Amino acid sequence: MEFIIQVKRQESPNSPPYLQSFIVEDDGEAAIAAVLEELNSRTPLVDADGKTAEPIFWECSCLQRKCGACAMRINGAPKLACSQFLRDFPKRRITLEPLAKFPIVSDLIVDRSVLFKHCKEAGLWLEDKASLPERRHEALYQSARCLMCGCCLEVCPNFVCGEDFCGAALSVNAYRIFEQSGHGEHRKEMAAEYRKRYWNGCSQSLSCHEVCPVKLPVEDLLVRSNAIAVWNR
Repeated sequence: MEFIIQVKRQESPNSPPYLQSFIVEDDGEAAIAAVLEELNSRTPLVDADGKTAEPIFWECSCLQRKCGACAMRINGAPKLACSQFLRDFPKRRITLEPLAKFPIVSDLIVDRSVLFKHCKEAGLWLEDKASLPERRHEALYQSARCLMCGCCLEVCPNFVCGEDFCGAALSVNAYRIFEQSGHGEHRKEMAAEYRKRYWNGCSQSLSCHEVCPVKLPVEDLLVRSNAIAVWNR
């Protein structure tokens, strides 16, 4: 079967973006990540118009839905390239774009360092040995599964890169640290930063709930974090 892969290209942050299409022959079982690898293996890489093209810049690491590095917009929706397959697109036309809420680096690569900056500024670390409440072990485990891929922020109507609010990516991870921390000054400081960087800016649209590529129980984790940091429960 023939698939048309349209890629939004941009050489650098200051370069103008443009769309470039490529033709891929496949039975539909290849992942988008595998398609990108196959395209970049072509020597030379030629687009659908027969013009020589530069290799497509994109990021990957594990290719097993564990790292979140290959997050991008696929036909308009934030997804992981390693877990979306050609068979998922019966019209056989697929558009790949970088996440729009983060600064562009090149082609499909964006700079998501703001996620880690927010976690650092919110004080999300342990100052003492972690406690492990057994009856909440499953929720702690789910919190630890967050990939920090940015898909939840891509659909969040309140997230603007460079501002204080950091959405579900912060709240999901905050729950684990809250539960494992003692009831000292550091936890109070974390709670204050949490209210600043999540609670005060969330409109509770819950657009983040369905988009998580690893199907985290986002709403449950948000409620748990709010109970600790806002309601002192």
